[in-house]
Amino acid sequence: MIRLTTKSLTRTAIIAVVYYVVTVAVPALSYGVLQFRVGEALTLMPLVFPESVIGLTLGCFLANITSPFGWPDMLFGSLATMLAGVLTAIIGRRLKTDKLVVKCLIGALPPILINAFMLPLVWFLFGLEQLYWLNVALMLATQSGTIIVIGTSIILGLDKAKLLQKTKLY
Repeated sequence: MIRLTTKSLTRTAIIAVVYYVVTVAVPALSYGVLQFRVGEALTLMPLVFPESVIGLTLGCFLANITSPFGWPDMLFGSLATMLAGVLTAIIGRRLKTDKLVVKCLIGALPPILINAFMLPLVWFLFGLEQLYWLNVALMLATQSGTIIVIGTSIILGLDKAKLLQKTKLY
């Protein structure tokens, strides 16, 4: 259960804004089948801040307003982010390990797999892209790189700065 406090609401808003800004700031990298959407690195946040699912979903929705894939990306991209965030939060809560790197690697699976299989399917079904399996492979590669490399670095950096111990969530 998520406790909404002023602190958690502020964190949620910051995550939404950061996701949006780093996504729209570099549109050439953020949109399309070959995307290195830096905002996706934040999809590990639900491991330690479950309320961040709301911020990620809102940030993704706002960023997808300018997506070349239009309303299907706004709707289904945001739903994919929300579903991945919920699953990542569940992993964060239930996975009993003191190894934060292990938690990050396992927590990265939902956003990587859901985005890699769901988004190309949406693009294919709406006639926006025709090469489903190629797009799956590209999304697997780019999502993995962004989330595992940048996302894990962010989580480990927050831990090193002692910003996670106060949450008592991992």
